[in-house]
Amino acid sequence: MANQDFLPINGTDHIEFYVGNAKQSALYYQYAFGFELFAYAGPETGVRDRASYVLKQNKITLVLTTSLQPDSEISEHVQKHGDGVKVLALWVDDATKSFQETILRGAEPAHEPKILKDEFGEVVVSSIKTYGETFHTFVERKNYKGPFLPGYKPRTSMFKTEPIGLKYVDHCVGNVELGKMNHWVEFYEKVMGFSLLVTFDDKDISTEYSALMSKVVSNGNGYIKFPINEPAQGKKKSQIEEYLDFYKGAGVQHIAIATDDIIHTVGELRRRGVEFLYVPETYYDDVMERVGSINESLEELKKLNILIDRDEEGYLLQIFTKPVQDRPTVFFEIIERNGARSFGKGNFKALFESIEREQALRGNL
Repeated sequence: MANQDFLPINGTDHIEFYVGNAKQSALYYQYAFGFELFAYAGPETGVRDRASYVLKQNKITLVLTTSLQPDSEISEHVQKHGDGVKVLALWVDDATKSFQETILRGAEPAHEPKILKDEFGEVVVSSIKTYGETFHTFVERKNYKGPFLPGYKPRTSMFKTEPIGLKYVDHCVGNVELGKMNHWVEFYEKVMGFSLLVTFDDKDISTEYSALMSKVVSNGNGYIKFPINEPAQGKKKSQIEEYLDFYKGAGVQHIAIATDDIIHTVGELRRRGVEFLYVPETYYDDVMERVGSINESLEELKKLNILIDRDEEGYLLQIFTKPVQDRPTVFFEIIERNGARSFGKGNFKALFESIEREQALRGNL
């Protein structure tokens, strides 16, 4: 365990998206996903170049940031990638030490440690680079009592938001270029002290047309899990290649969010207009033979098109949204774990075929 102690992580602090229109995106996540607006930074708070809306539901914090200038780093990011994840922020006890230890082990610095202060105390933040143009920001907030970070002011939703039972970030998946998966797995092992949790190859994740490779890395306490995907050889273009084509490089593919009641959560998301990948009804014909007994009604799961899988420790229920912006890039997974600690390997083929149907409709298969 000693090699993991240099970077203790308490959990995901926040996930920051750079988007074309943060005001409108914030409304989407409040209405459709039940997040509550609780902090804001922008011209009204003395920030001249950007506007950021901070949304929360249980332990999940999303930051939606847009540029107020056409020639900024944020605008360039949106121009190139479309709406996408810029920062996967990690909550640590010591942001300076986290920065120094990871730099020592080969991380590329993005932002040196700095202290942010306001009337609520101080926060120390530092950032390193990971795949694509994504950053990991270390956030140390033990001396802070404010709503989010210094420079942000409290702000509440303009309508009564209705949470849908989203609990915490289960895992965040990165798509990287062909041949780069092992490079980034080694980065997490060497630079951040993560360990390899599981490997999927093209025999595990493939259809007649396309395939991908995936390795999952996890930190010491298991709070942070990052699957890393790369394309594998296939007859046609894989979903990873489609992502890389439209995102213009490596980046965060999806964010998996945990719920304790997936039937309620997905029922609400569907009612509010969120679109999901479709798996044919034949999927359910033999699913019970594969997964054994579960607590939920199969009819309910079938009606909502929720997938089921089992490992040695229990079962899980999962479903994937379609991309949440017009480019076929970032999407969300909703997952309910009943003991299972795996990632739904038994569903990969059905999901892949479902994604391929969508790709074909877009003319990208």
